[in-house]
Amino acid sequence: MTNDRFVYVSYIRTTPEKLWDALQKPEFTRLYWFGATLESEWRKGASWKIVLADGRVADAGEIVDIEKPKRMVIKWRNEFRPDLKAEGYSLCTIELEPTPDSVKLTVVHEIDKPGSKLIQAVSGGWPKILSSLKSMLETGEALGGPSPCTHK
Repeated sequence: MTNDRFVYVSYIRTTPEKLWDALQKPEFTRLYWFGATLESEWRKGASWKIVLADGRVADAGEIVDIEKPKRMVIKWRNEFRPDLKAEGYSLCTIELEPTPDSVKLTVVHEIDKPGSKLIQAVSGGWPKILSSLKSMLETGEALGGPSPCTHK
């Protein structure tokens, strides 16, 4: 088995519209991305980036596909670690599916490179970020602590 794909599924007690807003609006992302904001016009072909609290760009790319409030696909490249940037672009697919009492959130992050260091890195970051998102939407408070994006 190669390490070129990461999948995370969570059920969040919220609505698809509230989750969609939380995934995109800076006033929300800043809370559960540990100070980072996601910047984009959120339309197909638009540029996209994660800006850390200190102004550095952590990751950048392009919105490949988007269907509000169901699905978005992001062409994604790490910008601050040379070894990860050298791997090139990955794809991150985020899907929202309503259930009777929650929204099923599925994140699939993949790259065409067996044993990817990027996928290894996001495999550590996504669970913390998405747990913080879930906590924020369900309790009103995101998780504290350092950002999983600030390691050197």
